[in-house]
Amino acid sequence: MKRLFAFVLTIMTAALLAACSMPTASESTRSNSLSSAFTANAHITLGKLTAEGEIQRFGDGMWAIEFSSPNTLSGVKLSFSEGETTASYKGLEFSVPQSALPVRAMTLNLIAAVDSNARLEELRGEENGDALDIRGTLDGGDYVLSVDKEGHLCGFSMPNNELTMTFTELTVTDSSFRSGEEAPEAAPGSTDIPPTE
Repeated sequence: MKRLFAFVLTIMTAALLAACSMPTASESTRSNSLSSAFTANAHITLGKLTAEGEIQRFGDGMWAIEFSSPNTLSGVKLSFSEGETTASYKGLEFSVPQSALPVRAMTLNLIAAVDSNARLEELRGEENGDALDIRGTLDGGDYVLSVDKEGHLCGFSMPNNELTMTFTELTVTDSSFRSGEEAPEAAPGSTDIPPTE
């Protein structure tokens, strides 16, 4: 009887240890296409603020976002290059408006997350439907960067900051320009990436 009890106890202990060591989510890898220059539609929710616009990545640290909504930001373009942010409206440059400061701060977090992950050979994270969620930490807090099956950006969130960004209709563009030159609006021969949902 003691042997049977010891045998059952050993089997139960082994089963419990095996169950505790199993991962809760499937970790996987994807090819990394984050270093590509692209244009995409962006939908941004930051607390009670909802904004939409077009975001462009020209290269490492070189980004732009032009807002189409809300009315307080419509037509405002924020350009990020070499650590500097400039704002413009219909070609006129000015200091970043007060209404754009929160979005500017969160866009800087997006830029830091994408550009740091773009340097990796491959992306590693958790499968989430068709997306791969890559978790990390920035000075601004924890983030989740989502990429599609080809490794292109499809989402970014910072739950502690109530930030969610989704990217649709991503188009890979030509990035053959030098720092200091005006970035191209779109390049011939662009590749359309189907939207992810």
